[in-house]
This record gives sequence, structure tokens and C-alpha cells, in this order.
Amino acid sequence: MGKFIIEPHFRLQEWIAHDKGYFKDEGLDYEFRELIKSSDGKHHDKGDKVGAMQSFEAGRKADVSCACHWTINVAASKGLGRMSGEVYSVAPAGIFVQPDAEIKTPEDLAGVPISVGYQSGSHYATIQSLEQYMPADKIKLSFDEGMLFNRMEAFLDGKSQAATLFSGPYYFAEQLGFRKIIDNTFMIATMLNGDPDPEDVRKYFRALKRAQRDIDLRPDRYTHFYKNEFPARYHDIMDTRRWGPGERIVFEPYSKDVYEESFSWIASHEIFANGDMGPGNYERSVVRLNGA
Repeated sequence: MGKFIIEPHFRLQEWIAHDKGYFKDEGLDYEFRELIKSSDGKHHDKGDKVGAMQSFEAGRKADVSCACHWTINVAASKGLGRMSGEVYSVAPAGIFVQPDAEIKTPEDLAGVPISVGYQSGSHYATIQSLEQYMPADKIKLSFDEGMLFNRMEAFLDGKSQAATLFSGPYYFAEQLGFRKIIDNTFMIATMLNGDPDPEDVRKYFRALKRAQRDIDLRPDRYTHFYKNEFPARYHDIMDTRRWGPGERIVFEPYSKDVYEESFSWIASHEIFANGDMGPGNYERSVVRLNGA
């Protein structure tokens, strides 16, 4: 088999494992690629209604890749890959507004366009957090700004009133004084693309587990890795010493109950067209590697 292709996902763990040789220590013959390239900011300029699901439909080229668990549930159900049931992660996220906005509370967001990624984590998480405060017809989402870094740039440049941001962009908005109205932390899952060797996937996860321990122990040593993916125009003003550790990988099973509850929530909110979600069968969609 060819080299195991690893694609970083706007988080620290892959960069740490690569930098400290953890993948090599595990005996993983791999290639490290920034396939969803963010450092020039251009890849995320996809326009209206292009997000995580569309990237799976187009075909991801890494052996493992990540997205919010909602999208991976559906993508795996449609046969676009197999979801790993070994681990999940949790990303800090929140809805931010401009520093001088009159918006002070979640209720004030009623009718305000909120920039999110189409059928991506920010899309689902924004609905889930705001439906506690207002009826569905008052939650107004904007998909015009494309994927994460393009949306962040538009928001920081004042082109959108509000935006849901996660991990690095979340911390950057806080650093620059943008006001967070509500947290909407969400789960991220792993997709296995093609037919990677199960032992290679185990090696990959074991290396990430070591990196997660490093982050838990001394996050201050590793937040500088955020710069590896941020658009270069921001590097000089990023003070990553102030930033948090971001996405945390949880080495616990993504269970059938969690899958079915999440799949049911997506269906009830009609985020996908009727019949466009696949059967939602856990055993068909999720693979367990036993011992990863």
C-alpha cells in the first residue's frame, strides 16, 4: 500500500505529532499534506452553500479527515466514507459580533444574519444553541462567505454582522476584542476515506493520543502551531500565547446512541433535502478498529 496521507484539521494535534516524530515512532509510513490549505486564505473562498459535506461529495484525498460529527454521520450514511467509532473530539466555538454592535444577548440575534459554513459544524451548532432562545424562523443564517477562514476574514473586515467561529479563529476574534454572545461548542468526528490499513489508522490515533497528552500538560508550548494554517496576513498580529488549546480529542467510542440521536436531530431540522441523508445505519456507517 502507498503512504498513509494525513491532513491537518485546524487543530494542534497533527502538527505536534508530526513535529515531535510521534507518527514515525509508531512506524507509520506517512505523508503530511495540508490539503485544505488555509495559510494563503484562498482555498476557503468557495462562495455560497459550499461546506464540509460538499468536500466529501467531491472526494477527500487523505486517508483520514475530520469534520463535525453531524456531517460525517450523513456522509458515512451516504457511503462517502466510513466514520471511525474509536474517538471523537470537541471544539470550542461561539457566535461573535462586531465590537461596537448593539447586540448583547442571544435574543438580540433574532433576524441577524450569522455567517456559518453550509452543512458544516457552525451551521448545526448555531441552530442548536439559538433554538433555546427563539423560534426557528428567527434564526437567520448566511452561507455567502464560504468556509472557515474566508468567513473569518469577512467578519474581521466588518463585512458580516455576526459569525460562528471555532478553535483558532475563535481565539483570534477574542484577542482582537470581538464580542462573544454565546458558546456553541460541538463534536468533531473522523472519516476514513478509501480503504486504509486498519493498523495504520491505529498508529495514527496512538500518535495523536501522545500529542493530546502534551497539550494537556503544557499547552503554552504548542499554541504557536496555529500559525501553520492561518492566512499569512494575520501572522504579525496573532498572539497565540493568549490562545487556548482548541479542539480536544476524546479517546472514547462514538456510540450508537450518540450517532442515532445526532442523526435524528439533523433529520428533524431538515438541513438536508428529504431522502438525501442515507439510511442512517450505525453498523453500516461506523467502523470500530478495536484497540486503536
